This record gives sequence, C-alpha cells and structure tokens, in this order.
Amino acid sequence: MGAKKRLRAEKLKEERKNIAFAKLNNCPVSPRKMRMVADLVRGVEVNKALNILQHNPREASGRLATLLRSAIANWEQKNEDKNLEDEQLVVKSVEVGSAGMLKRIQPAPQGRAHRIRKRSNHVTIVVDSIN
Repeated sequence: MGAKKRLRAEKLKEERKNIAFAKLNNCPVSPRKMRMVADLVRGVEVNKALNILQHNPREASGRLATLLRSAIANWEQKNEDKNLEDEQLVVKSVEVGSAGMLKRIQPAPQGRAHRIRKRSNHVTIVVDSIN
C-alpha cells in the first residue's frame, strides 16, 4: 500500500470513529410506508427522534424505534470513553431499500386470479455525534 493510500485510509477510519450504524434486513413493511416514517426522523436529535417514533401510530415506527435504539447502543459500545449525555447524537441518515417480495395469488371472479405482491425492505440507520 502506498503512503497516500494509507494516509487516506487512516483519515477515513478516524472520521468513522464517531459514526455508529444499525441495519434491519427483510422487514415485512413496504418500503414506501417505511420511507414515510424515516423522513420524520432524518437529521433529528436522537431523543427527539425516539419521542417522534414512540408517538407515531404507524407500524413501521415501532420497528424503526427499535433499530434506532440498537444504533445508539452500537455508538455507546464504540465510544466507551464518551458519555451519551455529554454528546449530542443525531440521526445522520436513514436509508430504506426494497428487499424481496412474497408473491401470492388472490382469487378473482370468473375463474381469474390477481397477483398480490407483499413487499419488504432493508433499513440502515446511521447515528453520529455533533462536535
């Protein structure tokens, strides 16, 4: 590895020290519904985001709240020397992508059938501290 590449790698590693993430795969909620909830907490301070998710009636908000708590726990694990109350954690990004679909058949009149696509998604949430 060249000197430039090594220095850049060390710089990236240092930048990622404060960042913690959590990932949820194959969540049985459609990506569109999950994105509606994810847009509410993107860029918001962590405690406020948990409060928003707790009081949101959608089913996706419960799953996202659990994922956010996991990301916070990962941040605490990564930064043992820092205190959570002293740092100001923010939801840096929330990415929602589509996962596989369960394809089902719904009987229809006159011997026909309609296809039902039960969608699922992958969610990645990144938590970072503001300095």
